[in-house]
Amino acid sequence: MSDKLNLYQKLAKIQEQVLGLGKDKTAFGYKYVTGSKVLDNIKPLMVSNGILLKQEVLTIDNARQDYATKNGNKSEILSKVMMRFTWVDVDSGEKDENLFGANGQNDWDKGVGSALTYAERYFLLKYFHINTDEDDIDNPDRKDQSESQPLSNEQKIQNATDLSNLAEIWKSIPPGAEKDALMAAKEEMKIKLTPKQ
Repeated sequence: MSDKLNLYQKLAKIQEQVLGLGKDKTAFGYKYVTGSKVLDNIKPLMVSNGILLKQEVLTIDNARQDYATKNGNKSEILSKVMMRFTWVDVDSGEKDENLFGANGQNDWDKGVGSALTYAERYFLLKYFHINTDEDDIDNPDRKDQSESQPLSNEQKIQNATDLSNLAEIWKSIPPGAEKDALMAAKEEMKIKLTPKQ
């Protein structure tokens, strides 16, 4: 019996090694795991197992999206891509093809790039069943509940519920550190607390 692993055995080996990834970025109020973090964890395992991931764009569908913001009207592009991701064993040439679709909405020159980045990140997360919940017991980025971490100034600002909370936070922040963010939060909170006429 040969001691060489076939493609699926190599992929299963990668899946065994990457149990979970904590979300490391926040944007537009959502936390997510970045593509860099996914690749930093999976690419070395692909290299050590002699596996390539070939990516092909099969279709691109672009649609203009017009919407109003508080600063006026905005126009972006919604790009929908259908892709084929093919795992290739560099030793044997064995392949495994997978279809995957993704969307990305951004400025006109960035819609397709957003969709491609999203597709790669989520294909890898879903293919290997990688949990991104920081509370998952298998996640190495899981925070130890016994070690209570103090909130950062930014977290304190986001958690503030009224102007008096912001005043307390203001006193605790050293001069020049994040006070612009605090002022912006204060103005936004004033707007929220002002009764509508």
